Amino acid sequence: MTAPFSLSPVRPAEMTVGQPLRWPVYDWHGNLLLASGVVIESQGQLDGLIENGFIHDARWDAESNKQAPDYRKGGKKSIDAQIADEPAPGKEILIAMDDIRWLVGETLYLQCHDNLAVRYAVRLIGFVKNKTVFVTPPALDGKYEFIREGQTFIVRAFSGKKAYAFTAAAVKSVHTPHPYLHLSYPKQVRCTIVRRGVRAEVKIIAAVSLGEPERVTAATITDLSTGGASGNLKELLGKKGDEGRIKFKVRAAENDEYLNLKTILRSVTPSEHGDGFRYGFEFLDISIHERLILSAFVHQTLAEAT
Repeated sequence: MTAPFSLSPVRPAEMTVGQPLRWPVYDWHGNLLLASGVVIESQGQLDGLIENGFIHDARWDAESNKQAPDYRKGGKKSIDAQIADEPAPGKEILIAMDDIRWLVGETLYLQCHDNLAVRYAVRLIGFVKNKTVFVTPPALDGKYEFIREGQTFIVRAFSGKKAYAFTAAAVKSVHTPHPYLHLSYPKQVRCTIVRRGVRAEVKIIAAVSLGEPERVTAATITDLSTGGASGNLKELLGKKGDEGRIKFKVRAAENDEYLNLKTILRSVTPSEHGDGFRYGFEFLDISIHERLILSAFVHQTLAEAT
């Protein structure tokens, strides 16, 4: 259920491993993840909260109720007002760069315009309105990539239920005293509302166990959400309603994460390619930490998608 108040991404400086939370933390739907006073137990849990957690920001509520512009007289609409006009999931709107609540450290994905297979994950440093956007330098395997001036990118980001995309060109690579990249300032940013429970198209090898007595086989997961997955198996394994486990690895927030999730089999159909069967699984009793990992991976995959 969506929270009846404004949410903003958590502030990393205000969270520490081994210390209790000062505020409750929510997911992007407004569902409570961790209550205030709960102690953060590990760095992985902290990283997940920083990547995907939101807190109630009363300042946004106050600002939205203060000196509200009269849109009928030409006042400028906020992003939320524009989205309220067009709430349908998947509906795209055009907004200004400075209308987005970008935060320093926001993950952006740069996809090379002339080679869509090449993608870089960078962090937002800041921007100067109508002039430039500053990001950390693109890197692969810990080594900075050579970026030529004028090279163009499709830039993507994902925050809450909103996916953003715009086109920008490399203006200048700066190497001293600290490396960073100047990107051209976009005139407009495309914003799309992603439906709840959205699934990301993936290709992940997994181990699936089902039934009593337990049977184990390999599967290829083809789409994944925070609530479940579907994929292809070469043989029949169990029946609808059987519980089991599914094990697989994802790379989320620049870390390899291994998941071992309890599942229930919800559907079995012949594969559309005539080779094996397509299975649909629902995840059961997953922990907050596991949900955060899934959320980070799904959002990252959607943001990187062409």
